[in-house]
Amino acid sequence: MDNPFVSIIIPAYNEEKRIGKTLARVREYLGEQQYSHEVLVVTDGAHDNTAVIAKEAAREWPQLWVLENKENHGKGFVVRQGMLAAKGEIRVFTDADNSTDIGHLEKMLAKFKEGFEVVIGSREAKDAPGATQAVPQSSFKRLLGDMGNLVIQILVLPGIWDTQAGFKGFSAEATQKIFSKTTINRWGFDVEALALAKHWGYKIGIIPIYWKNDAESHVKLSGYVGALLETFKVRWNLWTGRYK
Repeated sequence: MDNPFVSIIIPAYNEEKRIGKTLARVREYLGEQQYSHEVLVVTDGAHDNTAVIAKEAAREWPQLWVLENKENHGKGFVVRQGMLAAKGEIRVFTDADNSTDIGHLEKMLAKFKEGFEVVIGSREAKDAPGATQAVPQSSFKRLLGDMGNLVIQILVLPGIWDTQAGFKGFSAEATQKIFSKTTINRWGFDVEALALAKHWGYKIGIIPIYWKNDAESHVKLSGYVGALLETFKVRWNLWTGRYK
């Protein structure tokens, strides 16, 4: 059986209230496309019915399958697991709350056709004109994000203003090289993956996204702090040749 053209990876932790709606939207969109696809839901030690709901959807949707982790490892861990388990020529991970609608995939695939090997969605107009947020984050979260981004740019990713939006795509070759070497299991995994892409010379494209902040987001203050601390770890790993 030939590999699918696109793989969609959805990391999920305690998402029983949202995963069904998100999967329905993803199925609706992909069903209208001409290319082959697969969807992977990777649960991260969920304590609710996330896995049950996803498995029920998979019974009626042959292109959907579920990887269930009984213990919590972190978003970075399950994204890496899903990206490496996927078979698509293009592999995209997106959030379970559908904060970035799957319809943005059209713009992402256009960038791959232009020769980009990594394509990320951005909520920041400095990255991509037209990027907007339907419901902005709180002023406190925006301040933390802005401060954190300055540190990230100084240390590893100059010129990228939004490294944390949960909508990123990688070619199969870039996926294997990058995610087989990533080490961060929690919130700083985006920075590590993009830093490695830049370090190894992959062409990174950016598309504007229309992003809807979810008040029930699992990202807490500790997540922002952790991502910053992990950015210093990435910088140190690059300096010391950890990723060779």
